[in-house]
This record gives sequence, structure tokens and C-alpha cells, in this order.
Amino acid sequence: MPPELPFAVWSSLLPGIALWALALYLPLSGPIARFEESLAAGPLDAGSQQLLLVLTSLALALAVGVVIEILLCWALGPSWSASLGLMAVLSGLFWSVASRQDKT
Repeated sequence: MPPELPFAVWSSLLPGIALWALALYLPLSGPIARFEESLAAGPLDAGSQQLLLVLTSLALALAVGVVIEILLCWALGPSWSASLGLMAVLSGLFWSVASRQDKT
């Protein structure tokens, strides 16, 4: 069993985790779309499907954000990892705006 990290350590990692979760939310939409299709074929009503889809997508993005943040903190340090997360968010925003400008 891994040793428990104190709250101070986790609280210092939270900004980077949130940035990586935000940066990876759109790339993770492929698996989430497949999950949405399987939910549509299931017995749940539309409201329950939507709630389960939102909770699952947030949990997936946060889990991947935690893994990326911990790996990059180990390799580069916490401040570098959070900075790379911010750069990933901003580059995703840039590419999103640029793709919309190209369509008009």
C-alpha cells in the first residue's frame, strides 16, 4: 500500500491537476462518446443517462489529470508541471479558435 500523502502536498498539486484535466477533456471525448452510445442502448431514462455521462466524463478527466500531474511532477517538478498544463490548455484554446476561424 502506498504511503499517504499529506493534504499540503495534494493541495499544491491541485492547480496542475485541474489544468491537465481541462487540457485533456476534449481528447478524451472519443471514449466518452462510445460510453454515451452504450448508455443510449441501456435501460436508463434520459436524465439519468445525462447525469451518469457528466459524472463519468469529469471523473475520467480528473483521473487522467492526476496521473499526468504526478508523472510530470516526478520528472520535472510541481511548478513546471502546472506550467505545462497551462500551456496545454492555452494551446487547446488557440487551436479551437483557429479551427473555427478557418471554417468561416
